[in-house]
Amino acid sequence: MRIEKQEDEHLKRLLTPEETFEWGRVLGEGLGAGAVVALCGDLGAGKTQASKGIVSGLGSGEVVSSPTFGLVHEYVEGRLPVFHFDWYRMETEVEVLNMGWDDYLDEKGVVIVEWADRFPHLMPEGTRWFYLEHAGEEGRRVMEEGGAR
Repeated sequence: MRIEKQEDEHLKRLLTPEETFEWGRVLGEGLGAGAVVALCGDLGAGKTQASKGIVSGLGSGEVVSSPTFGLVHEYVEGRLPVFHFDWYRMETEVEVLNMGWDDYLDEKGVVIVEWADRFPHLMPEGTRWFYLEHAGEEGRRVMEEGGAR
């Protein structure tokens, strides 16, 4: 896998879905209990592929899929549990809160939220924000806002 480093250390170019997975895997290896990861970007930008990599990097062999209709998937294999949310279909912050959002944040696992930018004020301090975008023939770009916090 080749993940090119750009001039800005917080910007990566990912040429294939496999590189997006690998980027997520490396990220996941470095996450600890209580980490919250926000993945933002258009449909098909690679959020779920990155999530698959994060779960793998945390040592889980579970099959990861988009929680668009289930709203949250839990992966308990690996060194930490992962709570994977998708807020694409959420209409209001009340819906997010009613699904037990605060309870998941209190767990000693890793929280991944696709479409976190729909309700950014619900994300806790210390959230790592990543923006994925299509880059034409160059694959995808992923940028971490402000770097690691």
